[in-house]
Parts: sequence; C-alpha cells; structure tokens
Amino acid sequence: MPKTVFLAITVTMLAAAIPGTAAAAAPGALHWGSCPATVTGHGLECASLAVPVDYRNPHGRKIKIGISRLPSKKPAQRRGVLLTNPGGPDPGMNYPARLAEQGLPQSVRDSYDVIGFDPRGFGNSAPVTCDLTAKQAATGIVPPYARDTADVLEQAAASKRIAEQCAKARTAWLRPYINTANTARDMDRIREALGEPSLSFLGASWGTHLGAVYTTLFPRHSDRIVLDSNLSPGGWTYPYERLYGQGFQDRFPDFAKFASADPQYGLGDTPAEVTAKYFTLAARLDKKPVDGIDGPGFRYVTWGALFGDQNLRPLAEIWHRLDTGRPLPTGPPATGPTPDPDNETSGQLAMTCGDSRWPTSISSYVRHVAIDRLRYPMFGAAGANIQPCAFWPNPAEPPVHIGDRGPSNVLMVQNLRDPVTPLAGARQLRRAFGHRARMITADQGGHGVYLLNHNNCANNTVTTFLTTGRRPAHDHTCTAEKPAG
Repeated sequence: MPKTVFLAITVTMLAAAIPGTAAAAAPGALHWGSCPATVTGHGLECASLAVPVDYRNPHGRKIKIGISRLPSKKPAQRRGVLLTNPGGPDPGMNYPARLAEQGLPQSVRDSYDVIGFDPRGFGNSAPVTCDLTAKQAATGIVPPYARDTADVLEQAAASKRIAEQCAKARTAWLRPYINTANTARDMDRIREALGEPSLSFLGASWGTHLGAVYTTLFPRHSDRIVLDSNLSPGGWTYPYERLYGQGFQDRFPDFAKFASADPQYGLGDTPAEVTAKYFTLAARLDKKPVDGIDGPGFRYVTWGALFGDQNLRPLAEIWHRLDTGRPLPTGPPATGPTPDPDNETSGQLAMTCGDSRWPTSISSYVRHVAIDRLRYPMFGAAGANIQPCAFWPNPAEPPVHIGDRGPSNVLMVQNLRDPVTPLAGARQLRRAFGHRARMITADQGGHGVYLLNHNNCANNTVTTFLTTGRRPAHDHTCTAEKPAG
C-alpha cells in the first residue's frame, strides 16, 4: 500500500492549513544547559538523567533520559513542576515550547516549571531502531484499510518482516524494557532529581495512558493530573485500535456538514450526499489510483485530516481534485527539526507491543476486519487490520491496572467527536478511575481539547485546575464555541 505517498500529501496539504521503586536519584542531580539541535524554542533548558534499564535491577545497566525545562519566571508564584507529554508515543522535549506557542496561559507558566522529556526509546533517550525503510516507517503502526482478505494477508507478511527486523536490530536488547510502566518510573526518577515531593502532569492522546499509569503507580507523588483526549484504560491495545472505526464515524458528520455547505467543492448539497461521495471516491480509487492515492490511501488521508477543524478546508480541496482529476498540489517544505521516521515508528512499536499482548492468529484479524468493515464501513477495516505487534514477544510485565485507588486529583477533557481517541474509550477510562476523576466533554470534533479547539469553557476548566486545584464537582459538557473549518 502506498501509505508513504499519502502520508506525504497529508503533511504537505494540511501543513499549509496549520499555522510532539528502587534507589532514588539525588535531588539536584540535573545540570541544566543548552539543548540538542532537535530541541528548540522559547528559551528551553535541557539536561539528562541516568535511569535503570530494568527497574528490577536498579543498580544494573543505565540509559540516559533527555529532559527539557521551561522555567517559571515568578519564583514567588511557583507551585512546582508540570511534567508534560504530547502523545504519540513520540519525543516530548519540544512539547513545553509547543505548549507556549499554542498559548499556554501565563498563570500556568508562572505556577510551574514546565518539563518535557523524550520517553525511553525515542529521540534523546536511548533511541531504538528497526532499520525501517521509509515505506515501512509509514505503514508500521497504523495499518491500511483492508478491502478484502488478500489485503490482510499482504499486511500480515509486511508486519512480520518488520517484527523480524526489530528483533535483529542493534537496539533489540533494549526492546523488552520499553513500556509505559517503565516510562512512568522514569518520570518519578525525574521528579526525584528535580527535588520535588510530587508532580503535576499534562498529557495528551497516548500521554493520557502514561499519566493514568503514573498516578496509579505513584498516587502519593501525583499532584494535579490532566488527561486530554483519552485512551481506553488498557492503553494502545488491539481493542483500542478497533475503536478507530467508531471514531471516524463519530467525527465524519462534521466534515460532511462543512463540505455540503460550500458548493465550490462539488461534493454534494447535503451531508448525506457528501457521505455517499466518500464511498464513491474510495471505490473509484480502489480501481484506479490518482497521483499515487489509492482507496486505502484516500481513507487514511481523510481520517488523518479529521484530527483538526483547520484541516477540513484542505481536505475538501483534496477530495475535489481527486473527484475532478486535477493534480494534487504540493505544500510548503517542512521547517524546523524533523523527526527520524525510523526511530519514531520503531519506538512506537516497542512501546505499543511491549505494553500488552496482541492476537497472534492471522485468521482472527481476517475475521475482525470482515466484522468491522460492516460495522464501521468508513474506516473499521483499518483499525481491525494486523500490525507488527501480532508477531512480537510476550510483554516483560503485565499491564498496569487502572483503578479508583488514590486521591481525587484527575481531570479528563475530551471532545465528543474525536476520530482517534473516541469518546467510547474515554468513558471506559472514566469508569475505571471512579471517584478519582472528573471528565469534561466539549461538544466539538477533532483530536485535542486544551489550547487547540478554542473552547473557553474547557480551557478555563483546565487552567483553573492547574493553577488553583479547583475541579468541577460533577462531569459536564461544554457547548461548542467555534464553527468548524
């Protein structure tokens, strides 16, 4: 499947529309200085911290974790540290600067040193590799839409090759120790090295699972925990990935409404006609790709664009060009540090496959793809498709069970129509936390709430919690405040 091509088109087209227990370390062990070339912006300071590869053997082999800091400039108002994670899983040392660019309120910046870090296996923290080609890196973690059994079998063969490469790569020795639980333990080592009795946390997407695991393992060291766009309690598992089909269909009506309201695109006069156009274009591209975009590619580009309202207009333009046979334009070249696609995908596979056991029977994926193709016809056969975790060794430790033991200090925020971390999964996590959490939903679509969707109700709730500790007494929904597009 030419996912490399359509990922590139998504990036270029959408970029134009978008203006990642054991012995404690001694407090003060961090030495702040200049940052690596890949970490830039807003006066970030950087350091590194040695942590155990295997926390069952704390005095054994060490790796270094890359850490960044956006320090508070108001010592009298400083409450402590706010560790952050952008999701992915991806490198996170740039995330404090990105939050600042997105408008992180000054009251939050005054209250905390905002801390970023690259999770183990990524970026400046013992990066792993599977020696992936560009095509493998583009197809390794989110499988393509499977039109039939043959597509599943083709993806199974490709996934097995990737898993075998990972097992033979020079960093394969580290792979058993890359998981969310060890990343949470690294976070607690960072807290200790900062000399803080507790930490607050702001995590998005996969970062919500990391935050949930941290506050489960270290409830006494958890201060104010904000989880934005939430995974299911088990994290990135096969059942979670199958929710992509539901997330797509939750979110797609926003695009259908937007596209049908603008006749210049010629995609339909009603949301129902735009929805029918989706299936027409996908079937046409299955038979005859255009500019390297085939049917699975078209479905993937559409799903990816649904992550943000700012993408709806360029997505409608892509559809229009594919429908009318016009060439797809190229966007501006990328600026700033660019991620290493091999490390990004290799790290994601190590973390995802290392957290939980995935089905190993290819026939079970064939069966689930057939079910989800009918249940969620727009994208279900992608979420149910096979990926390299099916050929991975068993995890080194059981998953952390998220439950209701611990302080009531978790605030969850969630869009009602999120295509990649759907509301259904967030509700599962909310139930798992019980009294520990409150969940604020925003009557909007897209992936990411705080600072991203311009919802004053949701933004103010998060900012108030981080700066004062006040949390809503009950779950509630914030009404939409900005039209899509």
